[in-house]
Amino acid sequence: MKTHAKATFTLNAWDEKPYNEMNGVPKLTRASVTKSYQGDITGEGTLEYLMMYRDDGSASLIGLERVVGSVGGRSGSFVLQHGGTFKEGVATVTLVVVPDSGTGDLRGLRGDGKFAVGHQQPYSMTLDYDFE
Repeated sequence: MKTHAKATFTLNAWDEKPYNEMNGVPKLTRASVTKSYQGDITGEGTLEYLMMYRDDGSASLIGLERVVGSVGGRSGSFVLQHGGTFKEGVATVTLVVVPDSGTGDLRGLRGDGKFAVGHQQPYSMTLDYDFE
């Protein structure tokens, strides 16, 4: 049976830069992000996003984030795969724990989660998880 974790996170840093710039095509950017977690998930996250922006300002994004800390009181690290969109000021992201990425007491962690956030920190997220 999966456990439902609720947490909040704040962005400590967001460093976004364009790459492969060309005229008349959607803009591509890479963002290096650091985060802090509180709640059922505690610790620090280091995240790399790749994003594609459309002319209307909306974007599609993918990313990988290593979280070092604890989930439900168990310590270690794990990697979250992010996939989502940014539209009308709201980022809607689905999260999947990358298989075999857990270390320490988080070895065998599996699960999925989500968040839908605007520009007001702290941001709320959920993660439904269990262990192999």
